[in-house]
Parts: sequence; structure tokens; C-alpha cells
Amino acid sequence: MAASATLHCLTGCAIGEVLGMVIGTALGFSNVATIVLAVALAFVFGYALTMRGVLRSGVGFRQALRVALAADTVSIAVMELVDNAVMVAVPGAMEAGLGHWLFWGALAFALAVAFVLTVPVNKWLIGRGLGHAKVHAHHH
Repeated sequence: MAASATLHCLTGCAIGEVLGMVIGTALGFSNVATIVLAVALAFVFGYALTMRGVLRSGVGFRQALRVALAADTVSIAVMELVDNAVMVAVPGAMEAGLGHWLFWGALAFALAVAFVLTVPVNKWLIGRGLGHAKVHAHHH
């Protein structure tokens, strides 16, 4: 269940992360501004994906938002911390530009590392009835 929860988190994070990195890089933002945008969008898309399923179960918007915040905040935060640290650590990745394999390779590698390191976090949270375990009460 932890790998599935992490994959779900990775989907939302990756959409936001890639979109933020592409926008920030294309517009010539500084590395810090690009990372801030990518992290913000990762949280937005991560929460939105969780809320979509919870809303479908008939829960109201406010309650669905509370469920998404409780379910995904720690997972998204860990994933974003790891993948952005990897992006910054790979020499030249942030400066490589959208047309360079280094940018895309580093981004794919960063998301893969983030997945691997976030699975144990989600396993720990789920084992305590926290994190993505909060969402399962709303699945049919």
C-alpha cells in the first residue's frame, strides 16, 4: 500500500514539478524562483488528485480538502525536498535548459530517487493510520 500511495503522490508531484521546472526554465527564472514555482505546483496538483477521488465519494469540498491535506502533506513535502535537492546537486542540471538531455535526465532521476525515499515515509505514516490511510475511508 505504501508504494501505491507514493506512486499516487508521485503522479501529482511530477505533474507540478515538471510544469514548474518547464515554466521557470523557459521564462528564465532564477533557480530559487523555479524551485518555488515547481514545489507550489506539485502541492497544488498532488492535493487536486487526492481531492478528485474524495469528492467523487460524495464528500464536500472543505472536507475533501482537509482529507487531502492530512493525507498528502508529509509525502509531498518529502518528495519535493528530495527531488529538488537532487536537481540542485546534479551539476548543471538547473542551467541546462529545456532542450538539453541533462535537464530531463536529472529531472527523471530526481523523481525516481524521491519515489524510493518517500515509500518508507508513507509506509510509516500508513502504519500509524496517517497519511494516505486517511483517503482510504473515502474510496468505494
